[in-house]
Amino acid sequence: MTDEMSHHPRARAAAALRRLGHAVSGHEADEALLERVAAAADRVADDLEAAPARVRDLLELKRRMFDVEVPDGARIVHFDECFVSGPWNPLGIAIDVHRDGDEAVARVELGPAFEGAPGRSHGGIVAAIFDDVLGYLLTFTHTPGFTGELTVRYLAPTPIGQPLEFRSRVVRREGRKLFCEAEARVAGPDGDLVATSHAVFIAIAAERMRA
Repeated sequence: MTDEMSHHPRARAAAALRRLGHAVSGHEADEALLERVAAAADRVADDLEAAPARVRDLLELKRRMFDVEVPDGARIVHFDECFVSGPWNPLGIAIDVHRDGDEAVARVELGPAFEGAPGRSHGGIVAAIFDDVLGYLLTFTHTPGFTGELTVRYLAPTPIGQPLEFRSRVVRREGRKLFCEAEARVAGPDGDLVATSHAVFIAIAAERMRA
């Protein structure tokens, strides 16, 4: 993701709304303040809904995901509106993904809006991050495809408000199937392992992604 994209007004608006969502979930507020939040949000939503609907170029999105070269160490976002990694998604997780050799690495600190139990991430959020960071391997290897199977083993509670690292790699390929694995841990040299994942991706012909 370029600095220009991260500073785009749509990215800034989405980041502000994500911040608001976590603030509403994570802080005490009296009824008057909550009514102000609701009124302001409704007012802005009315203005947005009065504007024309957006139309995105699906072909361009496909090209961006599978035709780009990703240098080692580079950050990348495949779809700007992706729920997991898109900087333009106001309801998203906004993980930061980069390439580390043959691995995809995601870093994120989950806010209170993603809680399941208090202080712990919802398991579905962890699974969604695994699906995305494993999916980036398709971009690195220029292999168009889709998730065929995703399994997650939860080893410990995934904490809210602590830096996390998700790391994925390709294990082997058998015909159209790519077998991949990943793990998530609290960031740092002695960070606890909180979950692992295995995925099978089904490769498709590149021509199908360009049609």
